[in-house]
Amino acid sequence: MTAELVRGQNHPLPHTRLDIGVSAGRPVVAAVTLSDEDGRVPGTEWVAHPAQPALPGVEVSRQATADHLLAVDLNAVPASVHRVTVLLALPMGPGCPVRFGAVAAPFVSVGAPDGPETASYTVTGLDSESAVVAMEFYRRQGGWKVRAVGQGYAGGLAACLADQGLDRAGELAAVVHEAVAPGLSRTVGTPPPRTAEVRRNAAAAATTGDPGPCADHGPALGTTSDTGPRPVDPANPQPPAGTHGGPVDYTHPRRQSAAPPPPPAVPPAAPGRPPVPVAGDATGWSMEERLYNQVWGMFEDLARTTAAYRSAVDFADSRLDQELDRALSDPHSRIAGTAGGAREAARARHGELTGRAREVLDRDLDQLTAESEVVEPALPPAFARWDSPVWQSYRVPTEMPMALRLGDLHLPERPGLRIPMLVRLPLERGLWVDSGRSAPESAVVPDGTRLRALAMDTAVAHATRLLAVHPAGEFTVRVIDPAGAAARSLTPLVRSGVLDEPPAAGAGGVSAVLAKLTQRVDLVQMAVRGGAADALPPDLDTARQLLVVNDFPHGFDDRAVTQLRYLADEGPAVGVHLLMVADREDASAYGPVLDPLWRSLLRITPVPDDHLADPWVQHLWTYEPPAVPEGRDVLGPVLARVAEARRTWRR
Repeated sequence: MTAELVRGQNHPLPHTRLDIGVSAGRPVVAAVTLSDEDGRVPGTEWVAHPAQPALPGVEVSRQATADHLLAVDLNAVPASVHRVTVLLALPMGPGCPVRFGAVAAPFVSVGAPDGPETASYTVTGLDSESAVVAMEFYRRQGGWKVRAVGQGYAGGLAACLADQGLDRAGELAAVVHEAVAPGLSRTVGTPPPRTAEVRRNAAAAATTGDPGPCADHGPALGTTSDTGPRPVDPANPQPPAGTHGGPVDYTHPRRQSAAPPPPPAVPPAAPGRPPVPVAGDATGWSMEERLYNQVWGMFEDLARTTAAYRSAVDFADSRLDQELDRALSDPHSRIAGTAGGAREAARARHGELTGRAREVLDRDLDQLTAESEVVEPALPPAFARWDSPVWQSYRVPTEMPMALRLGDLHLPERPGLRIPMLVRLPLERGLWVDSGRSAPESAVVPDGTRLRALAMDTAVAHATRLLAVHPAGEFTVRVIDPAGAAARSLTPLVRSGVLDEPPAAGAGGVSAVLAKLTQRVDLVQMAVRGGAADALPPDLDTARQLLVVNDFPHGFDDRAVTQLRYLADEGPAVGVHLLMVADREDASAYGPVLDPLWRSLLRITPVPDDHLADPWVQHLWTYEPPAVPEGRDVLGPVLARVAEARRTWRR
């Protein structure tokens, strides 16, 4: 499971031998510096760069390219090294951009050689900078951690090196740029999308001369690997992932290599009034991507403004306590009888501070509420609520969306302001619908039987949405219901015919499904790693798989438990995902052996619950599960269209 870092976030490293991938869309220079305990680079011999590509434990590229693969062995660096830093810089040459704000945000990934990514970071927020500290690895309590830095330098590589304490940084920067200059003329830029218009433009460019190694070739659409996107040819489409004879591609979609177009123009606001909200008011290649970015922008705005309000209230409370303590501890005020007035004045100042903070909060929340009212009706099916009119005109899509709505999030300062909880597709971790009691004792929670039924209803709603947002034939749902207790909840899936097999029941059914999926993970892993997708058995279903597991751990023996843990750990990378419906307390007999399973899954609930903690601003977000409107059959018509599309696809 990859940790997608943001600026300043750190993450532990389970491995010390690392491959660092850099994808920038345009040629960049990559370098690595080694720092001592004080964070200083003692000399040029502590810098790996194209003119000196190898140091103990470090190897970098010799050229400026759009894609780099750097090798770092943290156990092999000298013991005096306490920090290993990855630097990126724009080369100096004809046609080369002079600032990162004019190119795609660089993407950096870290992982073990021949293993999955451990962490990744998209270096956003750059403008006039021409060099940036992308990531750093540092010692902490006997181990190593990685941190996303994103510190840019308008002064270029020289300023970046000087900031790390390197003497004669300008001379070394000149050496680096001189070393990569000969290779720039041989650098191949990112190819453009192969549309007819671009082909015509390319032909015209070929008759007028080479625009230069760093010229803009346009955005590249489609993805085939985590190291960078490749173009998709609409005139000669490839078989979809999962079809026999085609590539098996379970990598993260929509990872772009160039800057998206600007957001749509926002109507000017009247003087003294807030701006008018507009759906899609964010950057992105498509309206879907713009809406996704806008929703997450709303989430961040709500988190920030609420954090500022709570901080202001805490400050006012602390100041009130200090002033009251001073008034009570001053003997002169007690003798003169002025203590009461001091207390009233302190309370008045407290009320003024909290009142101003609340006014600012209400202003921001009103603006976010207005934006939510505009954005919600514009959301596509993958992002929309079940009561949205978009489901009335639903059609099976031809490509997978970039994200999926799992419910809503809100904070107590404005419970009515709900922000969609979106997770990227494909799912990078499984889901766990907690059927146990988790809400506070004061909350009204259904009894155990009703709660388990609600949990399974929630799981079916999630499975329906996953089926609905994938193209026909690219997503398959399997169900394990050992005791047949979920028959009522599973009725929409069974009746529509979207299940290729009936829900597995009994010990034999559980064993057969888990064995089949475990074998599938093994085979696809070997095929992907060996680049031999065409060697897969012809009867193997290579579509993405969702395994819905009800009432775990009842009906599961030790072998089945081990297989489930294996699927949770290894399945997402090759298109097998878990959706568990379980009460953790029921599995307590297994002891801590199942703790890694629970931690590997994203916990959601069938009733509102404030279990989602925000590590950045320390909020406890209340999660609201997706609600299917009562008295309306929304899932049935959607599943019927999915089933019909699957039958058409198989003909």
